This record gives sequence, structure tokens and C-alpha cells, in this order.
Amino acid sequence: MLEQVQSLLSQAKKQIEECQDLKVLNDIRVEYLGKQGKITNLLHSMKDIDKEERPKAGQLINSARQEIEGLIKDVQIKLNEKVLEEKMANEKVDISEPSKVIEKGEIHPLHKVFDKLIDACVSMGFTVLTGPEVEYDYYNFEALNVPKDHPARDMQDTFFITDNILMRSQTSSVQVRAMQSMKPPFKIVSPGRTYRADSDATHSPVFHQFEGLVVDKNVSMVDLKSMLTQLLKMLFGENTKIRFRPSYFPFTEPSVEVDATCPSCGGKGCRLCKNTGYMELLGAGMVNPKVLEMSGIDSNQYTGFAFGPGVDRLAMVVNKIPDLRMMFENDMKFLEQMK
Repeated sequence: MLEQVQSLLSQAKKQIEECQDLKVLNDIRVEYLGKQGKITNLLHSMKDIDKEERPKAGQLINSARQEIEGLIKDVQIKLNEKVLEEKMANEKVDISEPSKVIEKGEIHPLHKVFDKLIDACVSMGFTVLTGPEVEYDYYNFEALNVPKDHPARDMQDTFFITDNILMRSQTSSVQVRAMQSMKPPFKIVSPGRTYRADSDATHSPVFHQFEGLVVDKNVSMVDLKSMLTQLLKMLFGENTKIRFRPSYFPFTEPSVEVDATCPSCGGKGCRLCKNTGYMELLGAGMVNPKVLEMSGIDSNQYTGFAFGPGVDRLAMVVNKIPDLRMMFENDMKFLEQMK
């Protein structure tokens, strides 16, 4: 039995050491260690050995089995590494080769305007705040001096979810939350999506606002005009001029519409500005004392101003886009032109 085991072990070692192929190595494993393998057959033949010799013979066969298994495992690791090296050599990439043209993404025209507005306002000391798009009627209307029977509600076609909950129609609701949670003085802007039931070439049921609020002592219309002049010059260039026209908003008094010289023609008059030289860009005004008082701010001690450009409108002006809806259609040809 000893001579037979040593002979099989010697044969197996030689075959394993000379093996250069994983498939051949697996065939060797089956030949010696499989169910009908030579080592397995030796174990089955132990019934023909004297009882006294069986333990020693079993130990000898198992030792040979373990040695063959170890040799096969070592060679298998080496052959796997060899296969991997050959694969890497055949599939390597020459990084000096010019690559295919890769299409690069681009920031959406709306977000470009948002980024410009945020950067400009942050540079002037404003803090950026956001709030919920599904809002309570109180924050969207009542706390802004627009009670349920106020005619100003007719100016907005609002998406109501319940009698008391709605899709916010203006980011002014964030300003109310700020006034109720922050102590003056403060300067905040509130960018975000808003919703109204309106859709045509210059209106969308989903649109974007960027509203600002400053509350401090002795704030006046002079401060509002100075700040807006600086902001619009950052957006459209140093030669930009602005003008105020009287208007009406229930949450500001006095209220104004703000026009700026047309960025397309520089104030000379063109089709975009209907040959007036100016374009209406935003609404603004001094915060109504009632709004300050409803939010717990002493209107005898503090005043404030608010402003709110429509981001969609600014994006149309900056990029000379004729129809607002084009910015929401995800047309690749249109987006390519915005690069």
C-alpha cells in the first residue's frame, strides 16, 4: 500500500508541476480526487486490507490527498494570475490615443440665472433661505396682508389642495417664515419653484421666483433703488439703467414695477423691448407695516423693502428666448443652443 500511494503521489506531482492550462489542471484533479479518481479508489480498496493496517493506510492516503489538493490549489492560483496578466496585456488602453468626442452636459438656462442672482445677492450680504412648496394659506396670503376676501386674490389663479393648503403661488411665504423666526436686522433671498394655473407663451403653471427681503432701521426707497441698480448691473452690465413705475401689491406700500434698459439693444429700442428701450423685470416696494406687525416686528422701529424678479422672465431676456415653454420641453436642439 505504501509503495502504491507513493507512486500515485509522484505521478500526480509531475503532472501538476508540468501543467500550463486550467482545463488540464481540472482534468488532473478529477483523475486523482474525483468520485472515480485514483486516490478515491484507494480509499475504497481499504476493505481488503487487514484491520490492523487500515488506520495507517488511511492516514497515508489522506495525507497524499491533502498534498495533491494543496499542489493543485497553488498551481491554480499561478495559472489564474497568468490568465489575468495576459488579459490585461491584450485589453490595455493607450491613454495617449485621442478619445472619441464626449458630449458635455450644460447648466440649464434657468439655473444659470439662479446662480447669478444668488452669487450677486450673497456678495451683498444676503442669506439664502428656502421653504415648503406645499404651503398653508396663512403664509402664502393672510400674513402678507391678503385675507380670504381680498380682491388681490383674483390676481392669482391658485392651485388649492384643501381650503387651507395650496401649492405656493409666490416665494414670499418664505419671507413670512423668516420674519417670524429671525430678529431684525436681516437680509434674505428665497429662490424656488412656484405654481399658478396659467399657461401661454410668457406664463407657465410651474415657474420660478427669486424674492428678497431687507428689514432694518431707517431702510428707505433710496436703499431699495441703490441695491436693485447694483444687482441689475451685475446681471446685465455696468451701463444698465433702471426706473421705477408706481404699482400695487398688498404686501408692499408704496409698490413699484422695476424696468431696466433692454440688455439686447442697450436702451436703443428693439423687437424684444417693443422699441421702448426698457424691459419690465420685477416688482418691489417698501414692506407694508401691517405685514411687519403680523409677523411680530415693531413697524415703528423697523422698516424694510422687498423685491421679486421672475427667474423665467430673466432667463428669457438674457437668452432671447421667444416662448417660456421652450425651457420646460427638454428639446435637445434648444438646449444645445443655450450652451
